[in-house]
Amino acid sequence: MSTSSIMQGTLPRSGRRAALRDRRGLALAIVLGAQLMIVLDLTVVNIALPDIAHGLHFSAASLSWVLSAYTLTFGGLLLLGGRAGDILGRRQVFMAGIALFTAASLAGGLAQSAGWLLGARAAQGVGGAFASPAVLAMITASFADGRERARALGIYTAVVMGGGSLGLVLGGVITEWVSWRWVLFVNVPIGVLVVLASPLFLPQTGRQPGHFDVAGALTSTAGMASLVYGIIRAASDGWSDKVALTAFAAAVILLAGFLYRESRAQQPITPLRLFADRQRAGSYLTRLLLVGGMFGMFFFLTQLVQDILRFSPLQAGISFLPMTVALLGVSQLSPRLVSRFRPWTLMVAGMLPVVAGMTWLSRISPGTGYLAGILGPMVLIGAGMGVVFVPLTMASLSGVRPEDSGAASSMVNVMQQVGGSLGLAILVTAFSTAARHAAAQPVAGLSRLAQAHLTVVHGVSSAFTLAAVLDVLALLVILTVMRARPAEHATLSRVSVEE
Repeated sequence: MSTSSIMQGTLPRSGRRAALRDRRGLALAIVLGAQLMIVLDLTVVNIALPDIAHGLHFSAASLSWVLSAYTLTFGGLLLLGGRAGDILGRRQVFMAGIALFTAASLAGGLAQSAGWLLGARAAQGVGGAFASPAVLAMITASFADGRERARALGIYTAVVMGGGSLGLVLGGVITEWVSWRWVLFVNVPIGVLVVLASPLFLPQTGRQPGHFDVAGALTSTAGMASLVYGIIRAASDGWSDKVALTAFAAAVILLAGFLYRESRAQQPITPLRLFADRQRAGSYLTRLLLVGGMFGMFFFLTQLVQDILRFSPLQAGISFLPMTVALLGVSQLSPRLVSRFRPWTLMVAGMLPVVAGMTWLSRISPGTGYLAGILGPMVLIGAGMGVVFVPLTMASLSGVRPEDSGAASSMVNVMQQVGGSLGLAILVTAFSTAARHAAAQPVAGLSRLAQAHLTVVHGVSSAFTLAAVLDVLALLVILTVMRARPAEHATLSRVSVEE
């Protein structure tokens, strides 16, 4: 006799309802704990980057791979992870993903070389790609009641949106008080608890017949990795470097193979028909550009405030809180704003402070202080992002076929991760080129330390200038490609109200 049947036979109806709520509450805590761990690792290492670079002897260009190794495998295999959950059962795939993520976190914390750490970060991304898609699906399966499901999804949204910023603060606390290695070690006990508790409290889901598009997943991931590697290699060794050119050629071949595969696969991992709609394709491109600039901003600002402004890791993490508060505060108003204004209008209005904030950051100099030159831009960027993301996500999901809803939802995350990796690689190239130029033309009378600071700040300023260009391009995509007819705007607004 099962535990549930014993409960039904011995507990009154109110007691059974309370026990069910407790069980679902534990299930929610388990999957959200896992999701928070996955989201944290997108940003938690940012604050630790200077310590990691010193401890494992990373160069300025190669350091970006600590982030990109994670985001590329995470974004590249996310669709395959969602498909695996449908075919093999979400609970099993979720547990396997968390187990791999936990083991990779332990390996990363023990890393003795740059290659070792990058391999562990890539394995973390693989684990996250297989675990993350199952989280939202299991929440939906556990909470059938409309009001309870809405509450659970609200908590999930808060975890996803707040987790990245919490990672910056947590990374600062751990790096300053213990060691950068514990930024990764902290995942181990959480992951072990999640794996042990999952069979006891998470619902089992049925399996669906289907096929894995492994070739599509591998060619897309390898192609994007080759492209990012080529850009970063060119940043350090020049655009005529043979290895960089070989990487670019491999990227073209692999990505062309990916498109060929997806156009002919019976069950493609990325249905190309998703890009046939002008609004949806524009929303994907906008997110790619927008996140590319924002990801680079995090990467360079976390190092700038520590290396130039001499902030401690904890102070550096806390310095990002105003942007987090602005983003979360404004994003809570976005659903109401969408019901009153056209989504396209909100996207344009939100992009203006983002462009202004990034342009302001590009004016940074060695004498720029946090209050005068960093706080204001961060608040502008956070507020603008809070307005943009809700209508942008609506545009990505509106009008999708029921059989493509999972792929369309996952594609939002894919564009976010790939955009972050690609944008960071481009900004690192701008930084390296500008820094080399500044170092080759030293200013007379400056001490060696002052010249070094000037070189770094000049490179960061150039990176922020290029980030501002990416934001302007995103705005142009919204103004041209995503400009919809009134009927299309009405459809988007109706979708928002219904949701």
